Parts: sequence; C-alpha cells; structure tokens
Amino acid sequence: MQNFLRKFDELAGIETVEIKAKWLERIAFGFLILMFLTAPHSIAASQTAWIAGMFFSLIGFFFNAKAQRREGAKFFTFHSSLFTLHFSLFTFFAWTAVSSVFSYAPDISIDRLRGAAIFLVFYFVIYNLRTVRAVKFLALAMIFSCMVNVIWMPIQRIIGRGVEIHGISPESPLAKALLYEGDALLTANGKRLATPEDLIAQIEQNNPTKITFYRPDFEFFVDVKRENLLAGENALQKLGIESWKKSHNWRSRGFFGHYTTYAEVLQLIASLVFGLFLTQRRKDAKAKVKSKKAKFTAKFFTFYFLLFTFAAMCFALLLTVTRASQLALIVSCFAMVFVLNRKMLLILSAIALPVIIGGLIFLQQSRNVGFFDSKDDSTKYRQTMWRDGLRLSTESPRNFVFGVGMDSVQRYWREWQMFDGGKLPLGHFHSTPVQILVERGFPALLLWLWILFLFGKTFLRYLKLQITNYKAEIGIVLAAFGGLIGFFTSGLAHYNLGDQEVAMVFYILMALGVWISNHKSQISDSEAFQSNS
Repeated sequence: MQNFLRKFDELAGIETVEIKAKWLERIAFGFLILMFLTAPHSIAASQTAWIAGMFFSLIGFFFNAKAQRREGAKFFTFHSSLFTLHFSLFTFFAWTAVSSVFSYAPDISIDRLRGAAIFLVFYFVIYNLRTVRAVKFLALAMIFSCMVNVIWMPIQRIIGRGVEIHGISPESPLAKALLYEGDALLTANGKRLATPEDLIAQIEQNNPTKITFYRPDFEFFVDVKRENLLAGENALQKLGIESWKKSHNWRSRGFFGHYTTYAEVLQLIASLVFGLFLTQRRKDAKAKVKSKKAKFTAKFFTFYFLLFTFAAMCFALLLTVTRASQLALIVSCFAMVFVLNRKMLLILSAIALPVIIGGLIFLQQSRNVGFFDSKDDSTKYRQTMWRDGLRLSTESPRNFVFGVGMDSVQRYWREWQMFDGGKLPLGHFHSTPVQILVERGFPALLLWLWILFLFGKTFLRYLKLQITNYKAEIGIVLAAFGGLIGFFTSGLAHYNLGDQEVAMVFYILMALGVWISNHKSQISDSEAFQSNS
C-alpha cells in the first residue's frame, strides 16, 4: 500500500508533507482520473467526478492555506496573454448571467447557467496538474477508456438490435400506426424488443402501446392499439408482417443518448490520438534503437498502437454518419499536419482521399443523402433555424445586445413565429455562433470567438518554439490545437458548446494543452513568487 501511494504521489506530483492535506490532494487527483475515464461515456459520472474533485480541491485549498494558495497564485502569475484568457472566460460566463437576467424567460435561462458553468472543468484540470507525466497519463487514460465504446460499436452492429419489419399488410396494426417497410422497432412501453413475440406480449397487456422505432436517420414514437391486432396463430400473423430480422443499420451513439454527442466527443479524442501519433512517429524515425527487441517494443506501443486506435476511432465516427463531425476531424488533422510539417500535406491528402470517398459512399447508403445535400431534411431544418435566428437577433437592440436568453425559445416560439409554425420539431439553432448570438447577444459571440483565438494563439506560440523536440507533450499541445479547430468547424453546424458531454471533453483538451504550453513559465513564475514571499 505504501509503495502504491508513493508511486501515486510521484505521478500526481504531490509533495505536501502534512498528512491531511496530502490525502485531500490524493482524493482530488483520484477524482480527476475518474473524470478522464468516464468523460467518453457518461456525463452523469464525469460531472459527479468533477464536482466531487472540485469539492476536495477547495477543502484542500483552505485546509493547507500557505501551500495551496501558492498553487492558486499560478493562475495569476501567467504571462499577460493567459491572464487575458482567464479574464475572457469569466467575462463570457458573466455576460451569460447578465443575458439570463434580461431573458424573456429568466426562470428558464438562469436555471441553464449550471450548464454554462461547465467551463470550470478547465480550472479543475489545470489546478490539479503538477507534472508532465500526469498529463501524459491522463491523456492516455481517456484514450484507452474511449476505446471501450469504439470497439463495442462494430460488435453491436454485427449483433444487431430490435425488430426490423418487412412485408407489412395494409390491415396490419403497425401500418395503421404509420409504420413503414424496413422500420426497426426498438422498445415497447420502454422495454427492449428482441422478437415479434416480445411486441405481441406488450400490445396484449397494454392499450395503447408506445413503440420507439428507428427510421433513417431518426428515432420516433407511435402508439399501437390492441384492437387492431389481427387474428392468427403466431406473432407475425397477428402483426400482419411477412418477416423480420435484427436491424444492422443505425447511427452509432456509443454509451451516450445521441449520435451527435458521440460523434463530437469522438472527433475530439481522435484529434488527441492523431496529435500523439504525428509526434511519436517523427520521434521513432529519429531514434536510434540498438536492440531488435527494443525497436519492436518502441514501434508497437507507439506507431502501431496509435495508428490502430486512430483508425478504429475513425471507423466508429463513420458509423455515427454525422457529416459535420467527420469534416471537423479531417480539418483538424490537416491543421495539425500543416503546423507540424507542411511537406506531409500531400501524403495526408493521398491517404485521406480514398477514406473520404468510402465515407461518402457509406453516407449515401446509410442516410440516402450526399455530404452537402440541399434536399436533405436536416440541412433544410438547419437553414430554417439559421434564418429564424438571424431574424430574431436583429429584431430589436435588446435582442442584439443581450440576446433573448438561453432556451427562452422553448416558451415563446409561437409568438416569434419559429419552427415553421410548429411543423418542424422544437430544438436549438444547430450552430454554436448562431446560438450564442441569439441567446446571449453579439458581445457574447465576440467574447467566445476571442476565447477561441486566445487558445489557438497560446498553442501556436508554444509549438513554434518546441516543435522540433517531437515529444509526447508536444503531441498533446498539437492535438489541443487540432481539437480547437475541429470544435470550431463542427460548431458551425452543431451547437456543440451546449452539449455538456462535448463541452467537458473540449475544456479537458484545452486544459491539457494550456498547462503544457505554460509549464516552464509556471515553474519560473512559481520560483519568482517564492523569492518574493
């Protein structure tokens, strides 16, 4: 046990002598690890770990005041550009709070401030990082954890799910409920369906029976009435269908509740893998390995493992059939290669071209749409929401400056003549810039773009000075830059900032990149602080 704690303290960089303070730091770092492990899977688990970790960090801050406040002083001894970043993050949140007070539905908007406070994850990570080794460990922990759902997705696709119906007769109770040929019935009254017999049992016990079904590329609900069941000797005859099979076609969503969330998280973590792959590959190429065994080990745990991991994540992202996230990862990878070595752009293009073509074919077969398809319903929906958003934000000076308030649209959409008079499903504006502009006002949008610029500036400044080292920590900063570009790109078509699962992974990645980028300055600033104390 003592040996384990000693190694744990070395990893976390815990040097506190006082035993109670040391245990508080250990617990906080333990919750930090747990947050990284659960972030690719569950917002409930990752947020619980984050909040618990913040709680123990705050207790430790006040319990061991002298040492902990010296750590806290690092936030304010960064060079001017990072002070500007911190100031901008808190100002953005403060403006969000102001816009919530001026909201058309302040009760709703103020309640949504809890989600906007997810940016504090950034500070929880930075505050509990003390060593480069810890940064590498946490990055790899999140990658390994993500591989659980990445490997499970194709296995789940092979196994299949639900009851896909074929040969529906016009008299079928399913046809009367407006179910079509090829629909995959997933649940009946909340219970998963594995066979038609499962469905019959639910229909006979309940009236009506609420059925969840998948029809490319959304999930819908219908009610099936018991009195519409047909006479017959088996389930197929009673349901009025000729055959059924397990469905093997849907948009993968990992362990999250929605495929877009999974796709956004995947593209961020895949950027992390690609950044490590790029720098590790160059490092292996320059390394002089003496023995064959050492050479095999180095290549296996670097080049081949990272290559397999990235390929697997790309395949899982393909199964989500989410165009914006796929494009964002491509843009992210090209941005990283452009910063690292522009000569590699042609090689990356040659590799990416057949992959992109294959992805377009898969998209066409899975969703029956092109990559940029003006006839696609989701594209039309986005265009409608963008038009409504721009109209709403410019209707009055109040709307333009303070916005209408977070989620106030859910209450006043009829008065504001949105969602095509109710013909379209109620939702958000499917664009982070548009959503911020409408809900929080133009100043908030400028602040958000300024924050993204400061993140990028921090990463590029560090990469310009350190890029020739080709160490793993360089790869993490490179990945943070690529993830930033990817997050902005997909945010043009997705409200990814409002998706707490995605925002958490984004701020985690930003925190890793910022901490490494300023590691040397933190040390020098800490020494200067101590000398002045």
